Amino acid sequence: MRLRSICVASAALVNACIAAAVAEPLPFPDDFVGRLEALALMETLNAELLAGRSATLVLEKWCADHHMAAEPKIIARVATGDDAPPTKEQRERLGVGPDEKIAHRRVALTCGAHTLSEADNWYVPARLTAEMNLALQTSETPFGKVVQPLQPSRRTFSVETLWSPLPKGWESRTREELAPEHGGGPLDAPRGLIRHRAIVVGGDGRPISEVRETYTKEILDFDVPSAAR
Repeated sequence: MRLRSICVASAALVNACIAAAVAEPLPFPDDFVGRLEALALMETLNAELLAGRSATLVLEKWCADHHMAAEPKIIARVATGDDAPPTKEQRERLGVGPDEKIAHRRVALTCGAHTLSEADNWYVPARLTAEMNLALQTSETPFGKVVQPLQPSRRTFSVETLWSPLPKGWESRTREELAPEHGGGPLDAPRGLIRHRAIVVGGDGRPISEVRETYTKEILDFDVPSAAR
């Protein structure tokens, strides 16, 4: 049985399941075609996230389109006891003073048995309704769905590719040069693939949160039909 990471509401267990998932290979062969497939999928998701108004909805569609769960629904597994106070720069980006409250929520966004993203969210409680604040404190509903009545959108200000299946300039090299030294097995990758940082704004244009999202290699954890290769 393949190892899966299902994180629960405990910082210690979240870290443990992340560590356990590090060694799990992707369901792509470690050859040129497999790496090219993985790269194309990473770039596709990255583009969809940049174009989307809600990362939660993009991930939910991704999960559904690739049949990754019987019920393609995103759940926010909340980690407790691991607070991260906002920096001065974050307060400036959110447009709040030094004494105004900013809450922090750390989650693993899962769909079925797949942890697709691990995210930190610094949000301004005063700019949300009482019902929204309660839901964020007591439920596993993703932030994007909780604040949907505010008609949120994203302003991404940082995108990092943490790992690429192919090296820079790969298009100018031969397949033989790109062949892995120990090819033939499944493609392996580090835990984090892509990291986004964004400001979430309401329909009135006011910032309501800043998010830092690391998209994991489990975004690629689905079967690719052999005919596609």
